[in-house]
Amino acid sequence: MQIQLQSAKIIDPTSSFHGDRLDILICDGIIEKIDKKINADKATVIARDDLHLSSGWFDSNVSFGEPGYEERETLSHGLHVAATSGFAHIAYNTNTNPLPTTKADIAFLMRKTADTPTLIHPKAHITTESKNNQLADLNDLSLAGAVGFSNNKTPIENPHMLLLALQYARGFDGLIESFPLDPQLCVNGVMHEGIMSTSLGLTGIPNLTEEIRIRRDLSILAYTGGKLHIPTISTAQGVALIRQAKKENLDVSCSVAIHNLMLTDAELEGFDTRFKLMPPLRESSDQKALIKGIKDGTIDMVTSDHQPMDIEHKKMEFEHAAHGSIGLETAYGSLCALFDNQAAATLLTNGKDRFGVQQQPIAVGEKADFSLFSPKGKTTVQKENIISSSKNSAYLGKEIPGTVYGVVNNGKLHLND
Repeated sequence: MQIQLQSAKIIDPTSSFHGDRLDILICDGIIEKIDKKINADKATVIARDDLHLSSGWFDSNVSFGEPGYEERETLSHGLHVAATSGFAHIAYNTNTNPLPTTKADIAFLMRKTADTPTLIHPKAHITTESKNNQLADLNDLSLAGAVGFSNNKTPIENPHMLLLALQYARGFDGLIESFPLDPQLCVNGVMHEGIMSTSLGLTGIPNLTEEIRIRRDLSILAYTGGKLHIPTISTAQGVALIRQAKKENLDVSCSVAIHNLMLTDAELEGFDTRFKLMPPLRESSDQKALIKGIKDGTIDMVTSDHQPMDIEHKKMEFEHAAHGSIGLETAYGSLCALFDNQAAATLLTNGKDRFGVQQQPIAVGEKADFSLFSPKGKTTVQKENIISSSKNSAYLGKEIPGTVYGVVNNGKLHLND
């Protein structure tokens, strides 16, 4: 199959073509030619208004549902959503049933999604059960294809388990992920602890719950060595702690959920469960610190933190509703509302190296691994236009800039209508 991308502006600061508007000819998934104008009679020509392309976008923190919770989102439909949203790669979370604790679990995920334009990179569960104190066979899981080890949003309560995991994973350069929350400091907490939670009469989740756990985890990392990833930080002090740890040359990375950059706890004034998230939406001072952390490189990557949730678990009293929002479809536009187009696209490519996902150069002879988009256009997020099976979006009613056209990856083209 031949594909010709016509007059595409290349956004890739590592490429000699960065900033140029060129034609790109792709043959059977390989870049065959890059030039100002290409004439290829047999190629499928892709021409779109103000077409831009970058290296394929990567999201380090995506949930669907399958296996076990297909009512939220199946793998096949979830990957269709990801491709439509411009993502060529996703790291898949471990909140499934069964938990991915065996080579067969990882093989199932990779086999079922091997022939799709968006590639899945599965994480494996650190422990054999959600609250067990026994490590899974991390080395075998890594050999099977797991790109990291995570108990998702279940914190690692036993510090000895984190110590063992970091020490064990050093033997094969494995990445251990630890969710930054001390649940004993926020029993029954449902939102950020502050003026808003007090006015609403809801139990809060103080910033301390994140900060104290980050301190603990960084101390263990300093003792053990190894590679630690702290997902979806949400507080100003969390940013400061990781900034200092990096100055001390600890091998730590972190991410931030895009909704924590976009939104604050002021959204919860109407008790709308779409804004019940984990970590919670914080105050504007935290939001500003997170954005600064992105700009100075303290925060390594952004994530949509895409977490579909069926209506039965969202449309209920705030205290009892499940946490989570979908976010893939609004990721690029949300970032464009905060950063310029180049910065937004670059942020969406960050994190690949950390999770062992190969970064494909934009050069002749290399695999075509592109996201296609344009900074032009505006969209008001409406329920009827959401293609995710679950509709629990924190962005409903909000206008976001930019247009996503699709992806070219894995020898395939996914083009939005």
